[in-house]
Amino acid sequence: MPPTDDDAFWMQRALTLARNGKNSRGGGPIGCVILLDGKVVGEAHNEVSADHDPTAHAETTAIRRACAALGRDDLRGATLYSTLQPCGMCSMASIWTSIGRVVYGAGRPDVHRMYFECRSLNLDDILADAYRDDIRFTVGVLREECAALYYGPGDAPPLEEQANI
Repeated sequence: MPPTDDDAFWMQRALTLARNGKNSRGGGPIGCVILLDGKVVGEAHNEVSADHDPTAHAETTAIRRACAALGRDDLRGATLYSTLQPCGMCSMASIWTSIGRVVYGAGRPDVHRMYFECRSLNLDDILADAYRDDIRFTVGVLREECAALYYGPGDAPPLEEQANI
């Protein structure tokens, strides 16, 4: 699905969250904003190290906050903005909460392989195999700006940062 006029605006918000996460103790450089009916209902940066919770990715944390704020577990009609292509876990969380649209900036080819599972699980595959076929996605919104937050494909990140390899 092509980007809308508002996508760059909301991705900028996700970038701000990602930068805040990168600069915070225990945070990480992934930002996520969830929008429903034109209003932010949940947002987060990666909090895995801060919370000692491997499921505290920016997307799952924003989903938890959106569901808590709305008092429900269904986010039908919401749009999720993420600075990085959602992993398998976050993609499934988007499916299970009935998010209608996922928009992301940097994709798997734009960043070092450590940011994803070693196997080639990705949003496209998960959505193609999901029982839902009504979720839409838009890729590459502010791609370069988002990719600049992460190690690139040819970089040599410190081994202690390479959790998924």
